[in-house]
Amino acid sequence: MEVLHFTQLDEKLYYEKLANGLTVYILPKKGFSKTYATFTTKYGSVDRTFIPIGKEEPITVPDGIAHFLEHKMFEKEDEDVFQKFSEQGASANAFTSFTRTAYLFSSTGRVYDNTKTLLDFVQQPYFTEETVNKEKGIIGQEITMYDDQPSWRLYFGAIENMYHNYPVKIDIAGTIASIDEITAEHLYTCYNTFYHPSNMLLFIIGAVDPQEMMDFVRADQAAKDFPQAQKIERFFDDEPTDVAIKHRTLHMDVQKPKVYVGLKARETSLQGVAMLKHELALDMAMELLFGRTSAFYERLYEAGLVDETYDAGFMLEKGYGFSLIGTDTNEPDAFIQAVKDELQQLEKHIAFTEEEVAREKRRTIGATLRQLNYIESIANQFTRYAFNDMNLFDVVPTLEKITAQDLIDAFQSIQGESQQTSFVILPLEENA
Repeated sequence: MEVLHFTQLDEKLYYEKLANGLTVYILPKKGFSKTYATFTTKYGSVDRTFIPIGKEEPITVPDGIAHFLEHKMFEKEDEDVFQKFSEQGASANAFTSFTRTAYLFSSTGRVYDNTKTLLDFVQQPYFTEETVNKEKGIIGQEITMYDDQPSWRLYFGAIENMYHNYPVKIDIAGTIASIDEITAEHLYTCYNTFYHPSNMLLFIIGAVDPQEMMDFVRADQAAKDFPQAQKIERFFDDEPTDVAIKHRTLHMDVQKPKVYVGLKARETSLQGVAMLKHELALDMAMELLFGRTSAFYERLYEAGLVDETYDAGFMLEKGYGFSLIGTDTNEPDAFIQAVKDELQQLEKHIAFTEEEVAREKRRTIGATLRQLNYIESIANQFTRYAFNDMNLFDVVPTLEKITAQDLIDAFQSIQGESQQTSFVILPLEENA
């Protein structure tokens, strides 16, 4: 077991890669009564075309299958996993994103029992055609519910506009038609390919003894049989840098129009330290140029073009990245034009003063340190960083080294008229 010291943050992170390939991180937190654990596979909704383990040719599975599989993992032949966690004093949950699926629990007691339950239920799949067909109706209702949520439709509408081929444009839950194609065989194929310990990470934080917990996890995994680890081969179609659709509108039951302007990233192949630096620099640049303390926001607020729903952010993963700037507004066309005019000006001239950068650094570092006081926040972020060869605890030292030129270089990766799109949701009565 290795010990990684982060002296600036006064943290010791314990790490081991087990014989079966499982990566384990343990972060003890003195003074905390709660323990939080996440067991995550590097498998999300975008992983739809791949070569199944033991096969030679790639297949494409139905959209939404990673999320469907997450649901089915909790159902066993002879027990209720949620009830078992509850009886052991734990709260359990799970989520599926574009790039990963996580299973988790939090508890103040019986930590080893709950860790055992977490490992066992994720590593013991049970699917039948009967239970799969039963789940289709449940997930179908969930899809319908999200389809009726304007904010969700706005978010995915903007992403759909940006991407020609990359499957980030497909809703994580899939469609009612796509999940209807899912079979138990599909689930076992995806499980056997992506749920091998070598493609997973266990992160435990809180009131734990790191040596005892590592010994416990190591013994648990050694007692289970797994096939030899194999490299997972995933396939993605080439994605142009320009957006697929420049502008779209949708009519829904909303009181005020909703709008997003999307900026598609060109640089999506970074990993490790380079990705961390680029992501942090672009987040800082977006905050200075389009955040709630920016001159742009103040100007639009005074003009009545934005309200308290305004937000501007950036997302980056290997293979895709984008920024979204949006608000509820009675003048969506004027808002879109204002964002485009600002972007056009920034293409001509963009500069950040050292004072601005220093101030934004302090704000970002402060926000990061506050997040590190919450074990749930650490646990849910840590794995995402690790799967991209980054470390959450490198954020502060990396921030301290970022320069004004880094911000300029990062922001220029999302500049360009061909990378801009807009999506608007209008009230139903405007469809007349």
